[in-house]
Amino acid sequence: MPIFANQSDVAEQDADLPDRAGGRVVFWLLLGLALLVAGGYVAAHYAAADNVPRGTTVSGVDIGGHPRAEAAQRLQAGLAERVSGPIEITIEGEPVSVDPDVAGIAVDYEASVSEAGGERSWDPVRLWNYFTGGQDFEAEIDVDEEAFGQALAALDKEHGTPPREGKVGFEGASITTVEPRIGRALDPATTRDALVASYLADDGDVPDLELSKSVPEVDEGDVAEAKQAFANPAVSGPVTLNFGESSVQLAPADYTAALRLQPVDGELVPVLKPKRLAEVVSGVVADGAPVDATVALVGGRPTVVPAKPGVTFDQKQVEAGFLDVVAAPGPERTLTVDAKVDKADFTTKDAQALQIKERVSTFTTYYPHAEYRNVNLGRAAELVNGTVLKPGETFSLNETVGERTVANGFTKGYIISDGILVQDLGGGVSQMATTTFNAMFFAGLEDVEHKPHSFYIDRYPIGREATVAWGSVDLRFKNDTPYGVLIQASVTPSTPSSSGVVTVSMYSTKHWNITTTTGERHNITKAEVRRIDDRKCHPNEGYGGFDIDVVRYFEPAGANTETREPETFSTTYTPSDTVICTNPNAVDE
Repeated sequence: MPIFANQSDVAEQDADLPDRAGGRVVFWLLLGLALLVAGGYVAAHYAAADNVPRGTTVSGVDIGGHPRAEAAQRLQAGLAERVSGPIEITIEGEPVSVDPDVAGIAVDYEASVSEAGGERSWDPVRLWNYFTGGQDFEAEIDVDEEAFGQALAALDKEHGTPPREGKVGFEGASITTVEPRIGRALDPATTRDALVASYLADDGDVPDLELSKSVPEVDEGDVAEAKQAFANPAVSGPVTLNFGESSVQLAPADYTAALRLQPVDGELVPVLKPKRLAEVVSGVVADGAPVDATVALVGGRPTVVPAKPGVTFDQKQVEAGFLDVVAAPGPERTLTVDAKVDKADFTTKDAQALQIKERVSTFTTYYPHAEYRNVNLGRAAELVNGTVLKPGETFSLNETVGERTVANGFTKGYIISDGILVQDLGGGVSQMATTTFNAMFFAGLEDVEHKPHSFYIDRYPIGREATVAWGSVDLRFKNDTPYGVLIQASVTPSTPSSSGVVTVSMYSTKHWNITTTTGERHNITKAEVRRIDDRKCHPNEGYGGFDIDVVRYFEPAGANTETREPETFSTTYTPSDTVICTNPNAVDE
């Protein structure tokens, strides 16, 4: 049986058909309009690209309607004349020209174009501005702050007065101060703004800058506080370092070199110099093994150099507490340091008992210019100088100088071997032996071993000279006085126009006054002639040999009540043979 819809329902459905059709039309109409607008918007975006809006100017240069890169080039060309010259200002009425390159001031052309709208964007305002016209902009200025700071400092130096910072320091045991002073300088922010504003200005208006007070960070109050809190206590008395079994005192004149008052945030803060403090402490104690007392020349006078106890300690512990103990009041100026102490075998008292007080003898010899002599004699003097002989000790030149090797600082030079001159390491050292022998001779010390040269060398005192050779011939003498003896040796090198000088002096307490006589030459012998065919040959003009006697006389000096018989030194000089080199290829070596 067919079923029929209700007649009223059908009527309602028929009435909805026109509304639905209209809605669809509106929808499609709106969609089409939206697509049309979107298409136009996209087209406008691509049409604008990265062009600068039309009619746009930057610092008076028209760059509108041009792509970003081209607009930057146009801007650079348009400002070329203005950026090429100096920035004109006045400082308290005085005209000043500032080079913008030196001051780190420059136009950022890319940023200027971007700020003026020269960039791709979907922003509708940007698109609106592009099609409806641009605006007037000022160029973007870039400032290199480091370069500007240097230029500002130069301006302050030329036109202002720098502030003087207050300072507190030390000179030995005294306090030194530098009083602060107010200066005059340009204000950095104001100066920066004025230079930037005037950089591209073409209106002829020149800004005038004023110098303002420049106050030092460290003022009078800071100086007074630093003196009261630290400097005055620091020089008020010595500081004691207590190493348990041994204590040493450091005087202000010694340790103030390790102190400094450093400006920090407007205050003078005590700062320690660790390396300098270590030097000061090492001057009174030895880190590790103890150091015996000795005697050395100080300012030309023999002076006792105190012994140093050997102290094993942590330097960091000294550094950690030193500033506090320096600023402490008298009873608290002691710093206890954990340490192991070993005392010196030869004490300061022992060194004082040597009674090395005065120069008791000195002797000088000269030598012709030769670089090998400068080297070898200089090195020998360096090794001999400062030797201290205690009563009863014997000096050995070979033991003191050591083997003459390259490693020991010596070079080749002439020596006498088998009656002729040959080259060997250490040539010339015998002059140190001769000079030292004569200083010993006139100091009245005991001759233990000396050997004169085999033939006479006229720059040495006849009958009072000595030679040495490592391992065979030595110069030895004994300190047979009741006093210590300090040996000083020095060499003034020769030059092509001046002789070298060797001087040896003995310091002690005068025990003998020495005089001497020299006899006549006797037992004269003649020189022979040698013809040497070796390739190594040194020609020589010979002379005869002879015997000579030298007598040393002893007269007691000072508290000495001894008597001593004269001492005779007899020397036989062999002839110095004439040497003729017969080998046509002979080399003087």
